[in-house]
Amino acid sequence: MAEAAYRRIAADIRRRIRAGEWTVGQPLPSRREMGIEYRVHEQTIRLTYDLLRRSGVLDGEKGRHVTVAHPPAVRTLTNADLPWPYSTETTDTRPRPATEELAARLGVRPGVMLHHETVECLDPGGHSAMIVSSWWRGQRRPHTSHVVEVGTAPLTTEQAHALGLLVDMSSSPWIDG
Repeated sequence: MAEAAYRRIAADIRRRIRAGEWTVGQPLPSRREMGIEYRVHEQTIRLTYDLLRRSGVLDGEKGRHVTVAHPPAVRTLTNADLPWPYSTETTDTRPRPATEELAARLGVRPGVMLHHETVECLDPGGHSAMIVSSWWRGQRRPHTSHVVEVGTAPLTTEQAHALGLLVDMSSSPWIDG
């Protein structure tokens, strides 16, 4: 299956940014100009720019000039009980039964009903910086100790859509259908 034109153009724009053709904060040409350059319709460039905005390569609002984004910063929180300093969005609060793997990590019986909350933490530019999933049993209480697991995990299609990511099921190793 041929790769979509907007994905090929996005890959080329990433290459051009890495090569220094455009630098951080510099605006890219208009959709019209890029459409002419790549010999595609302006809507294809719109899809390209949307994809690059969602992946953090470009900044800017729809209908306005887009600029090369600052690379995402890695932040260290010295106190996990402090609130996230930027905006957050709660994306999931459904209670669920503990899976075998989750029960083993939390020291509960498989199948026991757990409270669940997923919060997306955004960086100052409004891009996703971190997703925090919390699980607890009974009443949620302030704590004095905590365990943090850091890693990557495949997203479900539903989670990817909640984050505003474009989903191409045929090519992404990070999406579990």
